[in-house]
Amino acid sequence: MKDLKEVYEERRSVNFFDSSKDLDEETLKKIMDLAVLAPSAFNLQPWEVIAVKSPEAKQRLYDAALKQPKILAAPVTLIMVGDKDAYTEANEAWWYMRDVGIPDDKILGNIDFAKNVLYNTDLKRNNFAVRNTSFLCMSLMYAAKYYGVESHAMIGFEEDKIKREFNIPDNKVVVLLISLGYFDESKTLYPRLRRKKYEEIVKVV
Repeated sequence: MKDLKEVYEERRSVNFFDSSKDLDEETLKKIMDLAVLAPSAFNLQPWEVIAVKSPEAKQRLYDAALKQPKILAAPVTLIMVGDKDAYTEANEAWWYMRDVGIPDDKILGNIDFAKNVLYNTDLKRNNFAVRNTSFLCMSLMYAAKYYGVESHAMIGFEEDKIKREFNIPDNKVVVLLISLGYFDESKTLYPRLRRKKYEEIVKVV
């Protein structure tokens, strides 16, 4: 297995997937169960994932995602969905806090703070869903690489069409699409592009 540094150094956004290689359910499960160790506000985990695998579902997603070929070639593409209402008391994840000894009055105080201060506008609710689900997205791509699976994230899609095709309600937002699979060895990726360094991006105050 790769160590963490190798995972970071070797992960690439793969454009070309080998359509002859399937991604088995057990490996997908391992990837997901590792990825969900990602953080989220209050541990609310306001995310859902739709795994698009069948030819029919792939075609529908392809049509709603600017006809990107990788959606048809990859064995699975994940629709990463954020729940804008997951901060309410209906989310059972609030009550996981009991497992570590947090009293109910503290939990209820956190719920009240979330509802009336943190997420009391539609923009804040949307940001809550997108920001937290984005943690899972990046965690998932690194988890995939750990298990030898390549990935490619996409923001090129028509959200209204995806919601309609996959019955995603209005209180949820499509954050990203992530194709998973194995690199088509007949293709060549460009070398990794330059990344900005510490001195270029960090301002110490």
